[in-house]
Amino acid sequence: MNYKRLIAENLNIDGFTADEIEGFIEVPPTKEVGDFAVPCFKFCKALRKAPNQIATDLQQSVGVIPGIEKVECVGGYLNFRLDRKAFTKEVLQKVIDGGDRYGASDLGNGKTVCMDYSSINIAKPFHIGHLSTTVIGAALYRIYKFLGYNAVGINHLGDYGTQFGKLIYAYKAWGNRETVDKEGLKELTRLYVRYHEEAENNPEMDDEARAYFKKIETGDKECVELFNYFKEITLKEIDKIYKLLDVQFDSYAGESFYNDKMQPVVDELKQKGLLVESEGAMVVNLDEYDMPPCIILRSDGASLYATRDIAAAIYRKNTYDFDKCLYVVAYQQNLHFKQIFKVLELMGKPWAKDLVHVAYGMVSLENGAMSTRKGHVVLLEDVLSRCYEKALEVINEKNPSLQNKEQTAMEVGVGAAVFGMLYNNKIKDVVFSYDKVLNFDGETAPYCQYTVARCNSVISRAGEDGGFDWKDITVNDDEFNLCSVLETFPDVVKNAAEKYEPCYIARFAVDLSKAFNKFYFDCKIISTEKSQTAYRVMLTKATRYALKNALALLGVKTPEKM
Repeated sequence: MNYKRLIAENLNIDGFTADEIEGFIEVPPTKEVGDFAVPCFKFCKALRKAPNQIATDLQQSVGVIPGIEKVECVGGYLNFRLDRKAFTKEVLQKVIDGGDRYGASDLGNGKTVCMDYSSINIAKPFHIGHLSTTVIGAALYRIYKFLGYNAVGINHLGDYGTQFGKLIYAYKAWGNRETVDKEGLKELTRLYVRYHEEAENNPEMDDEARAYFKKIETGDKECVELFNYFKEITLKEIDKIYKLLDVQFDSYAGESFYNDKMQPVVDELKQKGLLVESEGAMVVNLDEYDMPPCIILRSDGASLYATRDIAAAIYRKNTYDFDKCLYVVAYQQNLHFKQIFKVLELMGKPWAKDLVHVAYGMVSLENGAMSTRKGHVVLLEDVLSRCYEKALEVINEKNPSLQNKEQTAMEVGVGAAVFGMLYNNKIKDVVFSYDKVLNFDGETAPYCQYTVARCNSVISRAGEDGGFDWKDITVNDDEFNLCSVLETFPDVVKNAAEKYEPCYIARFAVDLSKAFNKFYFDCKIISTEKSQTAYRVMLTKATRYALKNALALLGVKTPEKM
């Protein structure tokens, strides 16, 4: 039940609609004051009365509201207290009926959302800096599917550009197939780093690298075979990480896929009079919009990221007819996306307004920024391995007889890394620290996972219940507070989708875990009182459903036992 709406519709305030009143209603900081509050100072100017008087008048005029137990004035506020039993009964029934679909909806039925995320670079290692885009994008993918949307996950592979010419140069100069087959991405990274070290003293190497890349573009057999070989090695190794993270995609169409789709973009820009020459390059002038020109073709005729991204946007619209297309890319690319969205708008694409840059903060190391060229990165594989080892260490210490310890440790370790990236607002910069990621106390995935395991234990010990009669139940503060958190989940999921913020769901999971654990320690769940036991086990089952659903949307698995 939408209690805010119900209250608003039962308040008659001259000059204000129910929609306006609903927008003013607040949730007090403590339940002692009430569950909802109307701040009456909002109406002082229109009614020409003091807030205290307005609150008193409204209290006297408001009738009986279903589900509301008490209405009282506190200062300039009119506070409403819910009928706790009715509220708890309604929430629990809704959660139990929803089960593993509690929080889901058909809000997006018939609508398509494309999501461009992860977008790893071929022949470069999957490092900790890629974790944000990967887990944010994957979480949004699951959230939109949960809300009934047709979600299309796209891994826009970085498989185009001079760096491949550099890698071919390095491979031919210092590499061999046997070592690359054995070492995979580590060897390709070593070759790439060596190229940049050597090129500092031999800048002419860059000319040869550009020539090799040109050969890829023109279909040279040897260069294309090497390019595909590097790509195959990368995807094979990266797929292991994606499986660990439980991340999936519907398309791996990368930059090279749009090689034959860029000329129509150039032609259309010319035909619409948008393309002009500037210092030898072909650009779209954006001075009028306080942006530098968007370069479409360099002076040597080569395309750029912008050219390919414009071609990709048009292709996606034609292929998927999306209602919205999200780009989960670091905020450093803010200008780039503003430019290409504006160019598409100027091209007369009415759907340009449906393109959204979901920006997130950068990840750096405690001793500085990462750089593949300098070999200064923390490999994601190593991070997940360290998290697994730490989790296994904790399990061996606290529950050495646990079955499937290795599997549980992997789920806990990976969950810790994923949750750590999703818990804060996405726009915040992150300084990566093993100590923080591997902290298994407090507002972390292991804390939430352990809460699910605790719920499982309670339900298992309780066995089959015989049900209960609500007239025998008295709802205490801990039970009511737990239900108050449970009730918010459907709105939390919708808000996460609307704001592109998975952190809302991560925080819900922590809040629910805290509320349940307080209930667990303060209330005896299994007792000789059969009705009370059945009721409290129902609360436990509802918590387990909502918590598992929340963690699943984030990509965090929930072991049965811990």
